[in-house]
Amino acid sequence: MKDDRKPFRDAHQDIAYAQSLPDTPQAQSPAYRLAFADDDFLCRDELRPVRLQLELLKPELGLDEHGINSTIVLFGGARIPRPEDRDEARSDTLRDMSKYYEEAREFARRITERSVESGCSENVVVTGGGPGVMEAGNRGAQDAGGCSIGLNIVLPHEQEPNHYITPELCFNFHYFAIRKMHFLMRAKAIAVFPGGFGTMDETFEALTLIQTGRMEQVPVLLFGEDFWREIVNWDALVRAGTISADDLNLFRFVETAQDALDVIDNWTLSGKRGEIPGR
Repeated sequence: MKDDRKPFRDAHQDIAYAQSLPDTPQAQSPAYRLAFADDDFLCRDELRPVRLQLELLKPELGLDEHGINSTIVLFGGARIPRPEDRDEARSDTLRDMSKYYEEAREFARRITERSVESGCSENVVVTGGGPGVMEAGNRGAQDAGGCSIGLNIVLPHEQEPNHYITPELCFNFHYFAIRKMHFLMRAKAIAVFPGGFGTMDETFEALTLIQTGRMEQVPVLLFGEDFWREIVNWDALVRAGTISADDLNLFRFVETAQDALDVIDNWTLSGKRGEIPGR
């Protein structure tokens, strides 16, 4: 018969024991605290590698426990307003971009309808957990009756998670690098809406990983061709020789949720590394 008894005391028991230690100089000294229950120790600069590992492990284990195998990533600006709030936008351009809130919500809703058919294990929407496009993505998933993931991060502003994320799939990060890893580790498609520095950072990191064959070639969908062509002179990069002409095939411009679904359903590039353009 299998013996399920643990050979060692549970860590929670040891923490409870440590909290009830006698009030003596020795027992109350910071040196006597259990290392894994000592916040001051864990926050030392020398412990940064351990904190990085913990931030990688906690969401990974949480997603595994919920049976989530694949995700659809939504990147986009936190400042893009809801249509009902468009008149409060800080610029005319942002006001007009409220249409992307609706497209992100619709795209997430339709993706999540497919996800629900898999018991919410495949094609689960994941966003950065904040307002704007991120909120729209989580909201669309809720509209479809499915679950969605939010990967929030501690920032001076915009750090409260939006209210549409599935609570048990709402994670918080200190390190941008680990957060970006979690965006891409299960990604089967990446939808990018207009945004600022954060959106650009996430987009170009994903494109770089795909370009260099470090991740699977998945559909990268750039919503709003006019915006993206004004922000990035893609053809100039090709003319300069800093990217290959074939690198422009690593993404597609789309305008609507339907356009994006059509690209996903007819995507031809596949494989762990695939053919690396121009290499």
